[in-house]
Amino acid sequence: MAPDSKSSNDLLIHNSLQSICYKRGSLQLLDQRKLPLETVYLDIQDATDGWNAIRDMVVRGAPAIAIAAALSLAVEVANFKDFNRTSEEAASFIELKLEYLVSSLGLRLGFLGLNHYGFSSFWVYLYCISFLGRPTAVNLSDAAKKLIEITSNAASTTIMPESVFQVYIEAAEIMLDDDVASNKAIGSYGSRFLQDQQKIVPRFSVLTHCNTGSLATAGYGTALDVIRALHAEGVLERAHCTETRPFNQGSRLTAFELVHDKIPATLIADSAAAALMKESRLSAVIVGADRVAANGILQILTMHFPLIS
Repeated sequence: MAPDSKSSNDLLIHNSLQSICYKRGSLQLLDQRKLPLETVYLDIQDATDGWNAIRDMVVRGAPAIAIAAALSLAVEVANFKDFNRTSEEAASFIELKLEYLVSSLGLRLGFLGLNHYGFSSFWVYLYCISFLGRPTAVNLSDAAKKLIEITSNAASTTIMPESVFQVYIEAAEIMLDDDVASNKAIGSYGSRFLQDQQKIVPRFSVLTHCNTGSLATAGYGTALDVIRALHAEGVLERAHCTETRPFNQGSRLTAFELVHDKIPATLIADSAAAALMKESRLSAVIVGADRVAANGILQILTMHFPLIS
């Protein structure tokens, strides 16, 4: 992975920051470990680069991780010169690469966590395997399963391996477009819901936690895009974001996004959220969820409980 510095104009997707820069055959990921002090993109040339980027936390956020993984393999197969094998072997190649990419997320958390405290490699391995069932990791494994099924079906209808690779590339690009469209819809619907629920509130003061913006997704963001939508519609008084210790996704990333988008914002300590609520200075708390069931039940990180309980 080679670094590539970019100007601020290269970071924009409709005026919001862009963590994933993709065009067919080329992928660059914003190195979020260096934010907010440096803006550096890394060239991702194949699945191995994608695996390393996920493991090393160059890219983070469940949606962004899944899209980055899928696109890293899309870039690899798009740049193949010769693949003198059958269509079935092309599909098997993609399946093995996707399974390899899925392993990156468990290893990232395992080695960052258990190895730090002196656990043996055996226990790290067991942790990594069990971690893949965690809700945050589901985006990546779900994307891999869908892409494997799509390419397997393609292999059964053609003898040309290039056709299988083409189907995979198009499917990965659709995932990218769908994520951006879904995020825009979340922002629009979320803003409208808040305004419908609190019609007597002329302007909203909102608290958010961690980072759920364009840096965690293919574009715009999820919970943070609700704040963007409120601001765009002229009804946002102020956004408050917490530090989000120990990795400081709030202070390093969310605050960075809010300042970049010129949204009125205040960074607060994690422990200061209760004081804001006690003084009735908040209209709403908007946080991301790992999963939302059809009946409205949420799966969320433990760190969110004090804010929503």
